[in-house]
Amino acid sequence: MKVYKGKSVFGGIAIGKIQVYGRGEKQVKRVKVEDTKGEVLRYREATKEAIEQLKALYEKALQEVGKEGAAIFEIHQMMLEDGDYQESIENIIHIQEVNAEYAVAQTGDNFAQMFASMEDDYMRGRAADVKDISERLLSVLQGGESGLLRGEEEKMSVREPVIIVADDLAPSETVQLDKDMVLSFVTAHGSLNSHTAILARTIGIPALVGTGLSLDEAIDGKMGIVDGTDGTFYVEPDEETLSRLEKARQEELLKKELLQTLKGKENVTLDGQNILLYANIGNIKDLAAVLQNDAGGIGLFRSEFIYLERDDFPTEEEQFKIYRTVAETMGKKRVVIRTLDIGADKQCGYFNMEKEENPAMGCRAIRICLTRPEIFKTQLRALFRASVFGKIAIMYPMITSVWEVRKIKEIVEEIKQELQAQGIAYGEPEQGIMIETPAAAIISDQLAKEVDFFSIGTNDLTQYLLAVDRQNTALDDFCDTHHPAILRMIETVVENAHKAGVWAGICGELGADLEFTRDFLAMGVDELSVSPGRILPIRKIVLETDVSAYKKDWRKSWK
Repeated sequence: MKVYKGKSVFGGIAIGKIQVYGRGEKQVKRVKVEDTKGEVLRYREATKEAIEQLKALYEKALQEVGKEGAAIFEIHQMMLEDGDYQESIENIIHIQEVNAEYAVAQTGDNFAQMFASMEDDYMRGRAADVKDISERLLSVLQGGESGLLRGEEEKMSVREPVIIVADDLAPSETVQLDKDMVLSFVTAHGSLNSHTAILARTIGIPALVGTGLSLDEAIDGKMGIVDGTDGTFYVEPDEETLSRLEKARQEELLKKELLQTLKGKENVTLDGQNILLYANIGNIKDLAAVLQNDAGGIGLFRSEFIYLERDDFPTEEEQFKIYRTVAETMGKKRVVIRTLDIGADKQCGYFNMEKEENPAMGCRAIRICLTRPEIFKTQLRALFRASVFGKIAIMYPMITSVWEVRKIKEIVEEIKQELQAQGIAYGEPEQGIMIETPAAAIISDQLAKEVDFFSIGTNDLTQYLLAVDRQNTALDDFCDTHHPAILRMIETVVENAHKAGVWAGICGELGADLEFTRDFLAMGVDELSVSPGRILPIRKIVLETDVSAYKKDWRKSWK
């Protein structure tokens, strides 16, 4: 038995045969050409074909993993159309008088090295994307297809589910995996923040990255076990290990089945305390998962994806139709829609934002809305109109000061007067703010007097409190999401909300951490908004908890 340790992308246990995926190295020869114009034309035609492939991949990913997971293929399209990338290829062809294949390979290597050498961890991760689009172009130029797992014919010949082992997997390869024939995947390299990792989590396949596994070993066809719980990969496990993990896998399956019995039950503790369990979504295609997992409402609708999926600003009417659909689908259930949260790691080209040294601290979210009110007003008009058709609540992100909230209120009054003057019906939705900056948390007693609710965004709050870039994997050991400062701050925010008579929820990833469900109940958190798949596991804990008994010594673990 051989044991390898890696970083867990998604939990769960997978047991089955190993299939080694080897990306066939494309042989690229440098060939001198006379007709450089013809060669450039050939490259441009290949680019068009590659973009069509990416569009097809996008549609496939959209159906399987949703808008957020599919976004990588839009990014790849933009990278193919990037002026610097295209100019480099065409210059090499003209100046060196070489074939398009060589120019693409050379440019791909150069750009990948450039990204890999950058200090920013997110930008280093883009090296894999450059390699992926360059491989795709080479495939087209050489008359083949890109991103297929050993070709369609061999893919169809797989008769049983397998554990895919690879050096690394490109997003295009990941999305094309036959889900019915893949138990898990394990890579030698890759990061937890890669697009592939994001896709794996969305799909729900147990996966490990960064195992350091050598693919030279003859492991193809051997028995393997992936333990996503502790990030371990076993090759040819002994009987004791196989028996132990098979038992754990069966227990895991049983738990999933038992969770289904919790559907329709109220979220009430043993001593009668209620909590709302809502879902986080990115687009209307996620509504099915919300209803399937019996969520009580939507606690975070990320409206920025409406902007990210377009080449120009969405109109009021386009936004209105989306918000109305969500409101009507959810009926009497609350739908909390966050106003656009563009900036930081979510950039949108047509906003024409100036380059910032530290975008996480820069012009983002509500700062864009208040400095460019024409964008903000369009969204607010759509939201207020849609609120007639359901229980919509509006949530404003990245708040740091009372004056920001009051300025928002002024703009809201302006759009309400406009709608009234135009004879357009509108509702009176709840209006709340995200508490995701230390400043907002510290003055939450003042902010609570201005709004209807709080939703604590623990992702950014953690980043700002600990002064740790959550995208930088090199700082994983320092990014302690269980840090006492975070928990104390959450408790303070909830207390201040309740003193002012407003409700307080959590919509960040910490809200889905089952280790702290009881702590949040003890704090009096009114609502947890999590990924749809987390609703029932949290409900189980709620139903089994006596909050009064738990509160006797609950702070000892983090104070």
